[in-house]
Amino acid sequence: MSHTAIARPDGSHLKEPITASTRGGTQSFQTVRRNPLALDATVATDSSNSLNQLLADTITLRDLYKKHHWQTSGPTFYMLHLLFDKHAEEQSALVDTVAERIQTLGGVSIAMAADVAEATMIPRPPKDREDAATQIERLLHAHEVILLETRAMARATATSGDLGTNDLLVSDVLRLNELQVWFLVEHVRAIEV
Repeated sequence: MSHTAIARPDGSHLKEPITASTRGGTQSFQTVRRNPLALDATVATDSSNSLNQLLADTITLRDLYKKHHWQTSGPTFYMLHLLFDKHAEEQSALVDTVAERIQTLGGVSIAMAADVAEATMIPRPPKDREDAATQIERLLHAHEVILLETRAMARATATSGDLGTNDLLVSDVLRLNELQVWFLVEHVRAIEV
């Protein structure tokens, strides 16, 4: 898909910004600055790197909800349209919370769509519209990926003493994803009756 209405013949609009930065980057990705958090630097680095994986997957789940919100159809259209949008908004708030924890630990949060697409463990859906059952199956699988990694990370952060990250994982990530799974499963059960 390369159609654009603002193309310049020389392609200059696709290159680096016209006014180049004279300073460059301030911190490399996957490096952690030492913040006075009374937390071992290795622990902060491990948590930051793990949280970036979780962040990539959470962004992907949010986007998957938004895709399905726009493309849902069928007899339960209205209910799913609203449910998918509500879940997307909740995942969006979670994205911000996870990204801020990475920054608090001294890390650099993954942020751009291309980087997220490269890092996520959630399979990419087709561009096509799919039936509601397939949409829900995709969402449940994505939640399961996130829940599996969240539980593993929660155990690791509890062991390492990173209680701040552990609290975020259990109180925010785990509980929200479990709740959203419940809503999806109950929707499926309701239409099967």
